[in-house]
Amino acid sequence: MDKINLLIIVTTISLFISVFLAFFLLTVKTKQKTSNVLFAVFLLVTAIDTSHPLFNLVADGPSNLGMLRNTLSFFQIPVFYLYVLSVCYTDFKLKPKYLLHLLPFLIANLILLPRFYSVDTAAKINFIMNRKDMFELQFFHILIHLQIVIYFTAVFMLLRKAKKLYLENYAGTSINAYNWLFQFTSVLTVLYLIVILKNVFKFSDYPYVSEWIRIGILVLQPFIICWYLYKALNNPGLFRNIDSKLKLVSDLILEEKNNDQVTVDEKEYNQELLKLQQYMVEEKPFLNPSLTIQDVAKGIKVPVRDLSLLINHKLEQHFYDFVNAYRIERAMDILKDVTKSKVTVLEILYEVGFNSKSSFNTAFKKHTGNTPTSYRKGL
Repeated sequence: MDKINLLIIVTTISLFISVFLAFFLLTVKTKQKTSNVLFAVFLLVTAIDTSHPLFNLVADGPSNLGMLRNTLSFFQIPVFYLYVLSVCYTDFKLKPKYLLHLLPFLIANLILLPRFYSVDTAAKINFIMNRKDMFELQFFHILIHLQIVIYFTAVFMLLRKAKKLYLENYAGTSINAYNWLFQFTSVLTVLYLIVILKNVFKFSDYPYVSEWIRIGILVLQPFIICWYLYKALNNPGLFRNIDSKLKLVSDLILEEKNNDQVTVDEKEYNQELLKLQQYMVEEKPFLNPSLTIQDVAKGIKVPVRDLSLLINHKLEQHFYDFVNAYRIERAMDILKDVTKSKVTVLEILYEVGFNSKSSFNTAFKKHTGNTPTSYRKGL
């Protein structure tokens, strides 16, 4: 089997899986419809962008449609950024201002208009043959490299803030969503760094290296898309978003300093802490797997802002860890109870407020230094 046939087969497989996953995302019943639509668009645009082996079968030399397909790479990363934004924040809505993300795509195509889109086929061929000397293509690649650096930096900063907000305000197991997003972003970052390397060789004296890297990317593509498919099918309810209006505790503290607000005195702090501890022991709100800091604030009749400062700043604990500590203590009591020796670890984790075995094991080991099974055996 020669190289061209192999690339056609690999590209066909990638295209099929991408379309299948996009169809699944667009038809599955979920509250996060916008996130699914954005992810589906990202998959389809990426599939079109990497479909040049198939496109070359029907294209007779350089064409406007072929160049337009190449410039779709400027559309991929902004769509991915909006997807991450939609997953992180439950109040995300598509707004007219997001059309500004199309600017690199539009600029690239406008620059190509005079000497590529508006000329005949012979001129197009000459343009491609002399691409190393063409300002338009050099600008094209500089712009895409800048876009990659800027957008992926923004995505990692967004994920960092979103995870902090989640830990400070929620105690569910949806932290897995951010782990998935971080993995997803990391894989894409590596992939786009390889693309940058490919483009560097493309304009060097070693263009054949660029071609081999391109082939490697195409071969890897089906495996990466299968990973997307695996995650999507196994975790259809993976994402639970947070409110973008929430503020980090560090920002709340800074606001207090800027506004010269008087912080609560030691007596008031102790009263609120005692009320919180009493509520957690007597009412056991931690048994709710979807518990939020707003729920607890309502239960003890304390402003959410004050409660957030109390737990996340005064106690120096994330709300997520604070609640999990009560869940683990409850799980330890059950494991110690000889009358419940037949109760499985899976049953216990659900009973104490977890709904993920991995989250339970991680929290239990962090709190006790042992796994639930080894802890029970050591009693």
